[in-house]
Amino acid sequence: MSAPVIAIIGRPNVGKSSLFNALHGERISIVDDTPGVTRDRVYARATWREREFVMIDTGGIEPDSDDEILKGMRAQAQVAIDTADVIVFICDLKTGLTAADEEIAVILRKSRRPVLLCVNKSDQVGEPPPQMYEFYNLGLGEVYPISAAHRLGIGELLDAVYDLMPPEAEPGNEESAIRVALIGKPNAGKSSLSNKMIGQDRSIVSSIPGTTRDAIDSRIENEFGSFTVIDTAGLRKKGRIDSSIEKYSMLRSLAAIERADVCVILIDASEGVTEQDTKIAGYAHNAGKASVFAVNKWDLIEKETGTLEAMRKELLERFSFMDYAPVVFLSAKTGQRVGTLFEKIVAAHGQSNRRLSTGMLNDLIAESVAMVPTPQDKGKSLKIYYATQVAVCPPQFVLFVNSKDLMHFSYMRYIENQLRKNFGFEGTPIRIYLREKTRDQ
Repeated sequence: MSAPVIAIIGRPNVGKSSLFNALHGERISIVDDTPGVTRDRVYARATWREREFVMIDTGGIEPDSDDEILKGMRAQAQVAIDTADVIVFICDLKTGLTAADEEIAVILRKSRRPVLLCVNKSDQVGEPPPQMYEFYNLGLGEVYPISAAHRLGIGELLDAVYDLMPPEAEPGNEESAIRVALIGKPNAGKSSLSNKMIGQDRSIVSSIPGTTRDAIDSRIENEFGSFTVIDTAGLRKKGRIDSSIEKYSMLRSLAAIERADVCVILIDASEGVTEQDTKIAGYAHNAGKASVFAVNKWDLIEKETGTLEAMRKELLERFSFMDYAPVVFLSAKTGQRVGTLFEKIVAAHGQSNRRLSTGMLNDLIAESVAMVPTPQDKGKSLKIYYATQVAVCPPQFVLFVNSKDLMHFSYMRYIENQLRKNFGFEGTPIRIYLREKTRDQ
């Protein structure tokens, strides 16, 4: 199931980025006293009470400003509001309730999204400051006093956010259709491929990059199964996102990745692999999504002996962090190998949902340790007591060890390779976590 999206909204300079950093635990957003420092949204994944969610830090809303930058920030914030499952509206205790706060509250009430109102810069421990009570006039319910700078009141706010998150899907109750997000640079052929997969011209097809502004969902059924195809706007380099519309497209594309079960990462064969392609693939990988590489426009490439293998080798080198993802060379224009793409999507989705029994997993760990002994440091050896699988989509495993510090990255990679060699997991990332445990625990 996709992670809930939490948007942090408010006027410029009320502490949105400070709260974002406090919730995430590290400095991701730039924190500065100059209003409008955060002009674009910033994204991060975080966990509270074992529930993962995605946070969006937005530029501040200035409802009546005619400044072009502030207008763009306001529009981006509106897209974040439209995408969010829960909105955290932050105000400034020291400034007090302002007319801009009241106008933002009107916008939030119209959004019909769950809203939590917090008042930042409440820096004293103990009874809430008297100034806080004027914010009840906004009509948004409970007011949560916090100090993002001093990490006060953050736990109470997160508990309230947790209570408003959409319920997690029960096992077996997920939508039967596989949600497939088509992602890639503008003009890589996403809309053309979407149309070919769907069998009708639902998306606008144009040679002008960025024609598709929003994510478009299309439900289809064919001999391979049931699918919901999400045709997204292309993802550009951040420095090349010139128009405000493309900035909104970036958010919608990333939101589509969050909603997807499988991401199809389109590579333009006529351009080859670019740096932006690797960044786009990284979004899907970091989100834990099953993925398939689709090298499009293969019909335009002049073929010689070894052309396909040379391209495959380049992909393996540039996407070494995603060497688990299968590659399909296709043409969205002619339909060449689109059927193979469906087969790879179904297979990747199945592997992402694969669960190993604890017995099978521990037999593999024992065999792996026997073949390659665990790392040592100063005469002390890493001991892996046992392992268990704790989740799917992606498959997640916990190794109970005597010391996390003794686990070397290369040995963790070795364990992952053994899992893939013995059980497949083609098309899906694998997450391995360590937990310290003494033998008598």
